[in-house]
Amino acid sequence: MAENTLNKIHEIAASEFLEKGFRGASLREIVKKAGVTTGAFYGYYKSKEELFSALVKPHVQYVSGLFASLIEQFKNLPKEEWAEKMDYFSKQGLIDIYTYAWKNKEAFRLILNASEGTEFENFVHELVEQEVEITHIFYKEMENQGYEPYAFNPMMEHMIISGEFSAILELIIHDIPFEEGLECARKLHDFYEAGWKSILGLK
Repeated sequence: MAENTLNKIHEIAASEFLEKGFRGASLREIVKKAGVTTGAFYGYYKSKEELFSALVKPHVQYVSGLFASLIEQFKNLPKEEWAEKMDYFSKQGLIDIYTYAWKNKEAFRLILNASEGTEFENFVHELVEQEVEITHIFYKEMENQGYEPYAFNPMMEHMIISGEFSAILELIIHDIPFEEGLECARKLHDFYEAGWKSILGLK
C-alpha cells in the first residue's frame, strides 16, 4: 500500500513539474491530486525540493559517474594513443549519455525543462565543465607531443562544447525515436569532431 502511494505521488509530481516547472508546481496540488494528506506526504518527503530530488538525483548521479569513468579510462591510456583514441571516447560518452537519458526520458525532461530553482538546474553546465577539463589536459599533451599550441578562446570553447551536449539532449526533449536519435547523435558528434580537428590542426 505504501509503495503504491509513493508511486502515485511520484507520478503526479512528475506531471506537475513537467507542466509547471519546479517553481510553478504546487506541493498542495500534488498532494491533493495524489489523494493523500499533507501529513502522509511528509512521512515520505520533507519538502517539494526533496520530492523533486527523489525523481531526478539518481539519474544525475549515474550520468555524472558514467562520464567521469570514461574520462578516467581515457586518461589511463598510454599518452601516445590519446590523439588516436580521443574521438572514440568522446563519441562513446555522448552515445552512452544519450542511451541512458532516452531510457529514462521523463526524469531527463524534468532535469532539462523543469529544474530551474533546484540544485539540478546546472546539470548540462557541469557536464560541459568536465569536458572542458579533459579537453585542456588533452591540449597540453598534444603540445608535448609536438602539435602546434592552440590558445583557445574560453568563451568559444564553452560554446562549442555546450552546443554539442545541448544538441544531444534535444533529442530527448523532442522524443525522437531511439534509433533515429542514435544516428543523429553519431552524426552530430562527427560534425563537431571534424570542427575540433580543423581548429586544433589535428588529422
